[in-house]
Amino acid sequence: MFDGQRILPAIKRMKDFEKVLESEYTYIVMLDLHISQLVGVAKYAKAHNKKLLLHADMIQGMKSDKYAAEFLCQTLRPAGLISTRGEVLRTAKKNGLLAVQRLFLLDTIALETSYKLAEKVEPDLIEVLPGVVPDLISKVQKETGISVIAGGLIENESDLKRALDAGAHAITTSRQDLWGTH
Repeated sequence: MFDGQRILPAIKRMKDFEKVLESEYTYIVMLDLHISQLVGVAKYAKAHNKKLLLHADMIQGMKSDKYAAEFLCQTLRPAGLISTRGEVLRTAKKNGLLAVQRLFLLDTIALETSYKLAEKVEPDLIEVLPGVVPDLISKVQKETGISVIAGGLIENESDLKRALDAGAHAITTSRQDLWGTH
């Protein structure tokens, strides 16, 4: 998965998007997009042979539901959708896209709820946030049997290494200083 790419640049600003278009990375994560930017971002990504993973829940101006997910899948054809919502993940899978379930490590109830969703939806990957809790990265992977990517609060090479050593398949990060490390 991700053709061996261990770092998934997470883009928060269009200036960062322009920079990553010129990079060696194939897979990129788009955070905090406005609905008006979707078509242009998809067009430029394809022109530069980039594969987008869209955070469906973070697209401003678009409700995160199965209809929006169907629009994203049919119109933009990203590599995958990232979401906390089961209907978005099911729609991505139905359309042959990667379905990445976002799991926030808030407390035991949140963890158990996420396990139940993963059991129902069977996402392709689970993104664990924050990614600086190595014990829980390996626990989530063991409990669900689904590959994990880690993101959030990964601030340095040491955090990145601990997450990968704990079994994370890849790391999502918006920190440009970590983009060139693996």
